[in-house]
Amino acid sequence: MGRVHDQIEEPLRAFLDAQPMFFVATAPLAADGHVNVSPKGLSGTFSVIDPTTVAYLDLTGSGIETIAHLRENGRITLMFCAFEGPPRTVRISGRGEAVLPEDARFADLAARFAALPGTRAVIVVRADRIADSCGYAVPEMALVGQRDTLLAFAARNGEEGLATYRSERNAQSIDGLPGYPA
Repeated sequence: MGRVHDQIEEPLRAFLDAQPMFFVATAPLAADGHVNVSPKGLSGTFSVIDPTTVAYLDLTGSGIETIAHLRENGRITLMFCAFEGPPRTVRISGRGEAVLPEDARFADLAARFAALPGTRAVIVVRADRIADSCGYAVPEMALVGQRDTLLAFAARNGEEGLATYRSERNAQSIDGLPGYPA
């Protein structure tokens, strides 16, 4: 079943949009640096911008690895797995960029998503490889629901509290790369 796609056409777009979660992988250039894999979810936080560009809403969390790695080298892979229905795994690999709120492009990009508390950036990925594989070993699972923990954390802390949290906890990656806001 493995296939490399030139672009994201409608059937593939529908598959990506239907997945309740995906994974983001990045790594620093240093040989002893830590590879990062982050699960992403929450309905409405992923968008196909054009046939070779996707984006997702980056919310304030405990780490800053993706943004730090993208600033250093731009490499990123998103992986989507079918947990329901026919088995399938899709990877979108390419070059990514964190578009922060002070960037002139941020408002237009952020308008593609629901306004969520804790929004830190929009991650934009320009794909240089779009491929799917069988996903035969991915388990079938049923979605129970979306978690509201991250959004509740952001709402509880407010913009001022999140700014303090980011300056204290998101200033640098675990490998010491500049984080947020940098």
